[in-house]
Amino acid sequence: MLSRIQSLYLLLAALLAFGSMTQPFWSFQAGQLILIGDFTQITGAGIIVNAETVAGGLFSPATGIASIAAIFSFKNRKMQRNLIMLCYFLFAGDILSSLTAAHFLNQYLQATGAVVSYRPEAGFFMLLPEPVLFWLASLGVKKDEKIATAYKRL
Repeated sequence: MLSRIQSLYLLLAALLAFGSMTQPFWSFQAGQLILIGDFTQITGAGIIVNAETVAGGLFSPATGIASIAAIFSFKNRKMQRNLIMLCYFLFAGDILSSLTAAHFLNQYLQATGAVVSYRPEAGFFMLLPEPVLFWLASLGVKKDEKIATAYKRL
């Protein structure tokens, strides 16, 4: 189970997904420092910003849980591939919801007339390697499948 290379890739992706929850995703400087991350409630920013931060807070642990579930489904390679595909979709939901929250918070701050500067933070950069790790894990599953089918032919 843990000796397979895809397990290591999935474990690393799960750690990054869980770790991204603890770090801010984006920061805004508009007279004061505003950090946006998972489950961040920003007063007055509107329902879209708050809903998207909650959605990002749900997608991050779901990605980590799906990655760990894929590790433990090593005997059923088809289910493991399906869980890795689910991880892709959860990652896309996580990154899109967080970027949407950052975009609408930027619009809100600019509407108040403040001069806004913004930049990505550690939570954003922790999410970026996840699809590469999922791709590498799927290559490992394909390799295992190839070995298993070759063994069955003998």
